[in-house]
Amino acid sequence: MSETKSDTQSHAVHDVAALPVPRANSLAGASLFLDFDGTLVDLADTPEAVVVPAQLPALLANLDTALHGRLAIVSGRDIKTLRDDFGLTNVTLAGSHGAQIAMLGQPVDSVARAAALDTAYAHLIAFAQSHPDLVVEDKPLGIGLHYRQAPAMKERCQDEARKVASAHNLSLQHGKMMIELRGEKAHKGMAIARLMETARFAGGRPVFIGDDVTDEDGFTKAAQLGGAGIKVGVSGKTGARYALANVRAVHEFLTSICAQQFPENHRHSKEQG
Repeated sequence: MSETKSDTQSHAVHDVAALPVPRANSLAGASLFLDFDGTLVDLADTPEAVVVPAQLPALLANLDTALHGRLAIVSGRDIKTLRDDFGLTNVTLAGSHGAQIAMLGQPVDSVARAAALDTAYAHLIAFAQSHPDLVVEDKPLGIGLHYRQAPAMKERCQDEARKVASAHNLSLQHGKMMIELRGEKAHKGMAIARLMETARFAGGRPVFIGDDVTDEDGFTKAAQLGGAGIKVGVSGKTGARYALANVRAVHEFLTSICAQQFPENHRHSKEQG
C-alpha cells in the first residue's frame, strides 16, 4: 500500500440531488465494491446496534454469482467484526478503510496496529467519561469517537481527537457523526486500487457504492480506473456520478441486478410474496 494521499481533490464534485439513479444494466461487466454501514445496513446510535437485514446474505450471494465473483465489501469496520458479528464470511472484504484485505480462501493481509492507539484509547475513554452520550469504539487498527447521540459535542470531539492525534502521531478520518484515529494512512480508494490489481477483479469496471465522506476516495479511484461511484443520500456534495436515496434503494437496485441474472428466482420470490 504505497499510496497514502487522498485523491478526492482531483475529481469533479456534484450536487447529490442532481445526480441520476443508476440502471441495473450499468453494472454489466462491473467489479462492484460496497460500503457496509449506511449502504447495506441502516446506521444506528452505536456501532454494535446495527441490524443486518435477514435477506442480505442471500442478496450478496446472488450478486457474487451474477458478477462472477467480482464483489467486495469495503468498510471502515475491521474484518473480524464483519465476519464474526455480521456473518460476511463468503465475500471478499477490505476492512479498516483498506488497511486489511481478505480475499476469499486466503488469510487476512493486515498492517500492524500502532502502539500509540492504546494510549489514545485510554485518553478518549477518560474524555468521554463526563459525557455519557459519547461512544468510544476500540478497533484493531483505530479508535472511533462517536457523537451521534450528542451532536452538540461535535466541535469538542473533533478538537479532542485532533489534539490526541497530534500528540501521538496518528492520522484522522472524519465520518458521519464520528471521527477516527488511525496509525495507517489508508483509505477506501487505496483498497479499491489494490483489489483491482488482483485477478478476481481486474477484468471488471470498478463501481463503488457508499454513503459517507470516507467513501469519497473510493468514488475518485473508481472514476480514475474507468468506473464510477454511486452515492447513497439525497443532499450534499460528492465525487460520485450516480445516487440512490437510502439503504432500501440500494437493496432494490442490487436486487434488480440479480433479477436480470436470475429471472426465475425473482419471479419465484414475487409469487411467494
